[in-house]
Amino acid sequence: MTAFISILKHTLPLSIILWLGAILLHSCEPDLKEVDRIANMKKGEAVDISYGVTITYSDSALVKAVLTSPEMRVHHDTTSNYEFPKGVKIVFYDALGKESQQIVSDYAIQREKEKTTTFKKNVVITRIDGSIIKTEELIYDENSDSFYNHVMITGFFKDGRGNLQGSSFTSDADFKDVRIQNATGLYYIQDNSAFPSFGN
Repeated sequence: MTAFISILKHTLPLSIILWLGAILLHSCEPDLKEVDRIANMKKGEAVDISYGVTITYSDSALVKAVLTSPEMRVHHDTTSNYEFPKGVKIVFYDALGKESQQIVSDYAIQREKEKTTTFKKNVVITRIDGSIIKTEELIYDENSDSFYNHVMITGFFKDGRGNLQGSSFTSDADFKDVRIQNATGLYYIQDNSAFPSFGN
């Protein structure tokens, strides 16, 4: 019996320590989940989301363009990107304040550091004269004030008498000097008509 009491004296403190340790570890589990929840919440807070967005771009009190989008996300991380996951429409205006062209796409992202804006999915450029360019990607380079892409493009002449397809294109900011690479096309010739063009 004394041997049993001696064993109990030595094992009781050990069993109490193990029991208390198990309770403490178990009680830390919700705290670890809370830490994960807060960490994920802070990651989510790095993005501001705005709905029903209208942005007016102007220079010297002259409206240059008006952007509308159902949703805009401003990323406050190292990228400083403006993202339009539900599409965008930009209407451009000339020096007289008249509409000159539009760009519509299902997705767009403006990269502040690279000074580029990329339009993707169902991109349509419509000039006021009726010429239309359709593609799946369009990139605007702010540094060179030009547009370009590296995917298939289709251009429809302003008079509706044909179209061009190409593997890529470059253009000035006003789409007056559009250059389509590897172009093939179809044009309906009519009496007293010049070859069609985009823009001018």
